[in-house]
Amino acid sequence: MTRRSIDQLLGDARLRLARLTPRTAHEAMLAGATLVDVRTHEQLDQDGRISGALTIALNVLEWRLDPDSSSRHPEAPSLDDPVIILCNQGYCSSLAAARLQDLGFTRATDVIGGFESWRADGLPVAPATEGTGASDG
Repeated sequence: MTRRSIDQLLGDARLRLARLTPRTAHEAMLAGATLVDVRTHEQLDQDGRISGALTIALNVLEWRLDPDSSSRHPEAPSLDDPVIILCNQGYCSSLAAARLQDLGFTRATDVIGGFESWRADGLPVAPATEGTGASDG
């Protein structure tokens, strides 16, 4: 097997995605898409949460969303639903969205620039102390 760099893996993943700007992701979320925030608990506590987002730790993402998993989250979207992954800067989310496509989530994608771009665009962020969406780690 030929070794591939992380830049190659990331580039290949992004070729498969119809990536969204933060504003387009917000509009899609308002129209019914599931936004899955995979930032760490520390990032969520420091920077706040996105109201209505499903918060799932990156290390268990596939188990919480896979329809065949006994660990599936009760609010997980269906395979045909639009799923938007958001991380802090938009790198991990690209790799995660590609893995979700491999699981059958044909409409999985991510947010360009991640949470940092979301916040910079002035999109809604709730303080970490507010109960804003399901959390699962």
